[in-house]
Amino acid sequence: PFFNPLTNENLIKMTEKLTEVTKNILPDQTLDVVAYGCTSGTIAAGIDKIINKIQSAKPNCKVITPITSAVKALKHLNLKKISVFTPYSQAINEKVISYFKNEKFDIKSFASFNLESDLDIGKIDPNYLFEVLAKMDTGDSEALFISCTALPALEIIQELENKIKKTVLSSNQTLIWDSIRQVGYISSIEGYGKLFSNN
Repeated sequence: PFFNPLTNENLIKMTEKLTEVTKNILPDQTLDVVAYGCTSGTIAAGIDKIINKIQSAKPNCKVITPITSAVKALKHLNLKKISVFTPYSQAINEKVISYFKNEKFDIKSFASFNLESDLDIGKIDPNYLFEVLAKMDTGDSEALFISCTALPALEIIQELENKIKKTVLSSNQTLIWDSIRQVGYISSIEGYGKLFSNN
C-alpha cells in the first residue's frame, strides 16, 4: 500500500503488512531472493526491520533492497565520489544523504524534485527526467545515483551515461543487478549501463 504524503512516518507504515504480503508470494514455496522495492522506505524503516519482516514469512530467502543494492553496486565498481538525485522532500532527502555518508561515500552534489506524492513521482516522463539529469551539475563525482523505484530511470541509463560520461546507477537497476547475482547470474547485459556490462 501507498501512504501519501510521502513522509518518513508514512514510509515506515508501509512495512506494517510486509510479512502478510510476503506470505502471499508463491505460498508454501521457498524463495531464493525477495526484493523490497522501496529505496526511501528501506532507509526510513531500517534494513534490519525489512529483513526480519520478510524472513518471518520466507525464512530461507535472501532479502535485498534498492539502497543496499546501490551500495553493493558502487563498491563493486569501486566508486566513492557520487552525485545523488531523488524525487523526495527535504526530510527524506536528509535520510538518504545520511545513509550514504554513513557508508563512507563522498557526496559531491545533490538534487531533487522535492515531491511529496508517490502518484506525482510515477507520472514523471522519462524524457523530462533525462533532460533534468543531463543538466545536473555532477562536478567531479565518479557516478550519479538516481534514487526511487517509482522514477522511470532504467530506460534512460545507457543514454545518460553516454551523455554525461559517468557511471549512472538507479534504484531499479541496482535491485535487478543484485537479484540476478544472488541466484548466480553474472553474465554481461548490454544496454543498461556500465554496471550490467561489467557484471
